[in-house]
Amino acid sequence: MNGIHQHWNFIHYFQSAEFSQKFLKKCYEKLGSSQAEIKSYDNCYPFMYYLEQGELYYRQAIQSPLSLKPILLFYGFIHIIKAIVLTEDPLYPETTTVLAHGITSRKRKKQQYKFLQDEVKVQKNGLFSHFSSLVFHVKHIVGEKYKMEDLLVQIPELEEVFHVLLKKKTMFWFNPEQELTIDDSLLSHFHMSESLFKHYLNEKLTENVSWLPGNSLQVPYVQETLPVRWDLTKNLLALPAIRNDATSIPEVLIHYAILYNLSMIARYETEWWVELLKNRTNEDYPIITTFINVTSDKAPYLLVKLLKDKI
Repeated sequence: MNGIHQHWNFIHYFQSAEFSQKFLKKCYEKLGSSQAEIKSYDNCYPFMYYLEQGELYYRQAIQSPLSLKPILLFYGFIHIIKAIVLTEDPLYPETTTVLAHGITSRKRKKQQYKFLQDEVKVQKNGLFSHFSSLVFHVKHIVGEKYKMEDLLVQIPELEEVFHVLLKKKTMFWFNPEQELTIDDSLLSHFHMSESLFKHYLNEKLTENVSWLPGNSLQVPYVQETLPVRWDLTKNLLALPAIRNDATSIPEVLIHYAILYNLSMIARYETEWWVELLKNRTNEDYPIITTFINVTSDKAPYLLVKLLKDKI
C-alpha cells in the first residue's frame, strides 16, 4: 500500500490557488459556462481543500488499524470525488439533494449474514449518481441493486483471491501486447460460438479494436475499455469472465459502492464487523482485506487519472 504515495505528487500541483483557478476556468469554458471566470475564483479553494482532505484521509488510513480503514478510505474517496465534480459542475453543490451519498445498503439480518451476498441500491439523487452522470454519462444505473460479489469479481486485482478461495475464474488476461486469444476454453466458458463472441465484443467495447490473424483480439492501450478492465499491479488488461449487472460500470463506481457499504458496516454494524475481524469464520475476511489493500492504492490512482486527463 505504500505505493499510494506516488499518486499524490500530481494532486500537489493543485495546491496553488493561481494554478487551480486557471485549471477550473478552462474546465468551465469547455463546458460553455458564461460564469467561467467568476466560478473558477469561487471554487478554487474548495477544490484545493477537497483534494487536501482526501489525501489526509488516505494517508491516515494507511496508518490505522483494519477496523477503521473502510471509514477513512471512503471519506478520502468521496472528498476527491467532490473535487472532480467541481471540475464538471461549477454550481456544485447547487441543491441539498446532491449532498447525500447517493447509494444505500439494505438492512442487515443478524443471522447467517454474508458480506458477498449483501446489496447496495443506487439512489436517484446524491453524489454517486451526480458524479456518474457528469463524468461517465451513466444514468441507467439509478434504482439498480448490486450484490457485493458481483461488484468484487469485476476488479482484476481480486482474481487470485476468488480463484483460491471460491474456485471461480473471474478474468481472462490479455498478453503484454494487449492481445487476447479467442480459443476454445474462452468460448466454452462464455457458452458462445466464435462469431457470436466476436459480435458481443464488437458491440460492447467502447474503443476501436482489431481482429488479428490467429484469432486474437487487440485492444488499444486504454486502461479501461469496458467491458475490458485494467490491473494496476500487473499493468495488464483483462476481460471479466463473469458477466453480471456490474459489467458495464466503470471501476471507479465499483470502488465507491463497495467502500460505502464497508464504511457503513464498520460504523453501524459494529458487532458483526468486530466478530469478522476477530473470528474470521469464512471467506468474507480475506476477500474484504484483499479489497481494502487493492482499493487503498488503485482508487486514488483512478481518481487522479480523471484529473490528469483534464490537463
